[in-house]
Amino acid sequence: METLYRTQMEAARKGIITDQMRAVAKKEYRDPEEIRALVAEGKVAICANRLHKCLDPNGVGSMLRTKINVNLGVSRDCKDYDVEMEKVMAAVNMGAEAIMDLSSHGDTGPFRRKLIAECPAMIGTVPVYDSVIHYRRDLSELTAKDFIDVVRLHAEDGVDFMTLHCGITRDTVREIKNHGRKMNIVSRGGSLVFAWMCMTGNENPFYEFYDEILEICREYDVTISLGDACRPGCLADAGDSCQIGELVRLGELTKRAWDRDVQVMVEGPGHMPFDQIEANMKLQQTICMGAPFYVLGPIVTDIAPGYDHITSAIGGTAAAAAGAAFLCYVTPAEHLALPNLEDVKQGIIASKIAAHAGDIAKHVPHSRDADDLMGDARRTFDWEKQWELAIDGETAKRVRDERKPELEESCSMCGKFCAVRSMNRALNGEYIDIL
Repeated sequence: METLYRTQMEAARKGIITDQMRAVAKKEYRDPEEIRALVAEGKVAICANRLHKCLDPNGVGSMLRTKINVNLGVSRDCKDYDVEMEKVMAAVNMGAEAIMDLSSHGDTGPFRRKLIAECPAMIGTVPVYDSVIHYRRDLSELTAKDFIDVVRLHAEDGVDFMTLHCGITRDTVREIKNHGRKMNIVSRGGSLVFAWMCMTGNENPFYEFYDEILEICREYDVTISLGDACRPGCLADAGDSCQIGELVRLGELTKRAWDRDVQVMVEGPGHMPFDQIEANMKLQQTICMGAPFYVLGPIVTDIAPGYDHITSAIGGTAAAAAGAAFLCYVTPAEHLALPNLEDVKQGIIASKIAAHAGDIAKHVPHSRDADDLMGDARRTFDWEKQWELAIDGETAKRVRDERKPELEESCSMCGKFCAVRSMNRALNGEYIDIL
């Protein structure tokens, strides 16, 4: 069957239902033919490099369950690959569907290949980071070919999706220099491409040689995640001409990728006032023709360092409800430090809550099943069932065990004043003792 198609999109357009499509359909309570049709249109992406053999496939699309991505990787200040691998497996166990390796130091190749060999989640990378590390040369000394060769290297390693900052061009450089923004460019990859263009005077290689990149992605079935180099880094820059101009260009690049049967996701904000989120999601869906939207946050206020997993969850709920398909988690360490294991947990839980709330709001099939069962478990004081249904049952159980109530059927806040206890007894015609 593999000889009949190279990518999931090509298979879908030929009427072929792949094993990956069947797996996604089962998880999403949908007919495989429906998933095939959505992949053919580009409205669902199944990020599945054909060399990632241990992958547990997932679909990314606005009509499916909202997926969670976890960013990990070493830096010059924190360079323990074993610790990062521990975070990876913890993230997968907590329900993350994707892991992005954002390593910016050391020998990244073995860690990336270990991820692909052992991790069942979708694996993403940002090749522009790895270019400097791989060649061990300063940014200005790299050539366009060097960047494209690293894209091929990551594809050959089995990476499922790559963030490529294809939408920033020489026009963007002029706009930033002439008009400015409060935070300029906060995308790490976007800033590197911007700096390279400024130092060399050349066009963005990811834009200039986009067709060559598409051929690489088509060969290995790598999904392009079109990076938003101009995503707003503070509320003041949200929705400005720089962000929207890049989005228009990403829409054009989406169409060019689909013409080659290459799957696409489109990345979005960033920092954004709460009341602008829904409009931004709808604008992306129009400009990018329904391609899955992958958002960082959005972070709805700039003044909560140490708590940005919360600001992100607030924005993520609004984004998911309005059609975002993929949430990039944000941890309490955002803007401050490389996240530790506890930060990773807090970021994942906050993102999962946001994704789940968004799914309920947009009526994803069976998204509310666990909530309805939780209502039954709370009414009947079935604590074990509550731990089983909870997004983080371990923490819920620990909190209750640490503050044990006098009455098993209550909690230490209400005791005999518990409304559920009183109602159960009243409806059963029983005596209700309070004192």
